[in-house]
Amino acid sequence: MSADSPDQATGAGTPDFSKRNLLPAIVQDRSTRQVLMVGYMNRESYARTLAEGEVWFWSRSRARLWRKGETSGNVLRVRSILLDCDADAILILADPAGPTCHTGAPSCFFTTPYDSPCLGSDPESPSDPATELFDVIRRRLVERPHGSYVATLAAGGVDRIAKKVGEEATEVVIAAMNRDPAELTRETADLWFHSYLLLAQAGLTPDDVWAELARRRR
Repeated sequence: MSADSPDQATGAGTPDFSKRNLLPAIVQDRSTRQVLMVGYMNRESYARTLAEGEVWFWSRSRARLWRKGETSGNVLRVRSILLDCDADAILILADPAGPTCHTGAPSCFFTTPYDSPCLGSDPESPSDPATELFDVIRRRLVERPHGSYVATLAAGGVDRIAKKVGEEATEVVIAAMNRDPAELTRETADLWFHSYLLLAQAGLTPDDVWAELARRRR
């Protein structure tokens, strides 16, 4: 078994297919914990998922086994598998190779029919500003609301966003040369924002950058 395969040896139990041939399988981003998609697995697709380390489903519409990303290349690499208490629901922690949704969104879950007005107001559980910012950027890329700055830049394609990143990087250099801490803070914030946008447009996340930096660590 390779180091990148899910650990079968330490797992407890197996899914219970005795009552139903198909069990719901929820896929969650291993790094961000964002729910990416929900599919259905039978015994064979579950076995292939374990054996190959990439998520396989049973496609109900096509009535056949289906490897996620078989046409797009946006596979889901399995890192861990958990079962619920009744062993009839499967939770998969995976590393996505690109946007999971067929719309190009990172996750299939981006429509918000209800959002509590109290959400995020609990002072005991503050949100992570970086994660919240990146989530907002990704939603704007999918929804493209009228008047959105992100939507306006995205309409110009990756070239427009990349050009903006270059402009902001130059502003950071100028601020540093001016020895102005407040200006440097503002310009760095602009650079980070546009860099987040460029990552999201490419189907990447900040965690991909952190993983690369961790790989370089000596």
